[in-house]
Amino acid sequence: MPDDPIAVVLAAGQGTRMRSKTPKVLHPICGRPMVLWAVAAARAAGAAKVVVVGGPDRALEPILPPDVELAVQEEPRGTGHAVKAAAAHFADAGDTTVLVLNGDVPLVTAEALHTLVEAHHGAAATVTTMRLADPAGYGRVIRAREAMDTIDRIVETKAPGDATPEELAVDEVNAGIYAFAAEPLAGALQRIRADNAQGEEYLPDVLEFLRPVRAHLVDDPTLTLGINDRVDLAEVTRLAQARIHRHHQRAGVTIVDPASTRIDAGVELGRDTVVEPFTSLLGATRAGEDCRLGPNSVVVDARIEDGVGVGPFAYLRPGTVLRNGSKAGTFVEIKNSDIGEGTKVPHLSYIGDADVGPRTNLGAATITANYDGRAKHRTTVGSNVRTSVDTTLVAPVTVGDDAYTAAGSVITEDVPPGALGIARERQTNIANYAEKRARE
Repeated sequence: MPDDPIAVVLAAGQGTRMRSKTPKVLHPICGRPMVLWAVAAARAAGAAKVVVVGGPDRALEPILPPDVELAVQEEPRGTGHAVKAAAAHFADAGDTTVLVLNGDVPLVTAEALHTLVEAHHGAAATVTTMRLADPAGYGRVIRAREAMDTIDRIVETKAPGDATPEELAVDEVNAGIYAFAAEPLAGALQRIRADNAQGEEYLPDVLEFLRPVRAHLVDDPTLTLGINDRVDLAEVTRLAQARIHRHHQRAGVTIVDPASTRIDAGVELGRDTVVEPFTSLLGATRAGEDCRLGPNSVVVDARIEDGVGVGPFAYLRPGTVLRNGSKAGTFVEIKNSDIGEGTKVPHLSYIGDADVGPRTNLGAATITANYDGRAKHRTTVGSNVRTSVDTTLVAPVTVGDDAYTAAGSVITEDVPPGALGIARERQTNIANYAEKRARE
């Protein structure tokens, strides 16, 4: 960015139209709280400081990154009043650019912010604008007659009487993303008043005291889509998901059916990995190159190395690590476990709180009984181990390298390296049992 701007993200509103106990900007979009999309864009654009304006309940504080500061707006008295709450962070910053973003406008990109700052160079204020076929509810941009690249004023339309019929006919609207010179903005904020139908201090009112004010028209309205209710949330989530898909596809990942695939914002995928339909990759999941994920699998906060197969119908829970060339097969659930290089968990198994060595094969219906009713315990399985079908490993227990277990065994004691562990009752057959039952 030309001058390492300061970014102010407005996020104090409760969003009553969401009909939710959760503040609007904390609703997730592709696994990331809404407000953090604007924060991420500002940081990626090179902002020297990011300040988020929140409410007095400080509900945003727990989710903000350590290098992001919280400013508190004690009362909900409008966007201008919200920026005032952050003024201490930029009032003495001279002509440094202050970017003002909205926490409920999550699709703005770092590239868009960079372009805005470049357009702002030399102006006291620059307003991002867009043209809408239906501008209802947006502040109208009234351009200066003498210089059509500059703005005379922005007229709010939130309540009857805010704008005249002529002003309401204007289709260019304020997109709610601004660039200001820092000290002039701080001075102008002290001069705005709440003499409008809403009784609020509107941020666009500072433009009356700043010159020149430029208009920066964007031709992609999705960049400035705001969220008011859950219908908007679903639409923005759809657009955000499509953006994530395109990023991975252009980096060399095959997503067989994007429409049925969910990939969170924090997911990393390696080249030539294939994501099959109806697969969800969530949280901070990382997968390497040449993997095949799904179909119908769910992966949450797992680390998958190169050449790994997952699914179909697998569930990888947080803390799972699959080493190079390993496999979690059909109807397999793994949690908080490290699966060694080349190891296979082919089908119908639950592996929780376990460390499994390389080149091991865990037979169908291998279960780690990791919870004793009071605490979790770990299971250790060595390298080149073969567990037969329907083996239960009751933790804490260790199965040594090159060991085997017999089918149907409940292993409660350690199995030495190279040994066969058998833990089952001898079979007893009762002759003519069916006939006896029939007579009873």
